[in-house]
Amino acid sequence: MDTNQDTTIYKVVMNHEEQYSIWPADRENALGWKDAGKTGTKEECLAYIREVWTDMRPLSLRKAMQNQKS
Repeated sequence: MDTNQDTTIYKVVMNHEEQYSIWPADRENALGWKDAGKTGTKEECLAYIREVWTDMRPLSLRKAMQNQKS
């Protein structure tokens, strides 16, 4: 058995700029981060982030760029 295997359960968190990260599920979120609704292994959480975070630009930049087009 691999004793170095990460058995931590993580949660996906998101900040006000809609940027994603993972955080140990048993810890309180860092200031400014909220739950994004996914928990699981590190690999599962990272796969979820790859699926949903398709535009890496911060929300404020996306809004500013959209306003320039209008």
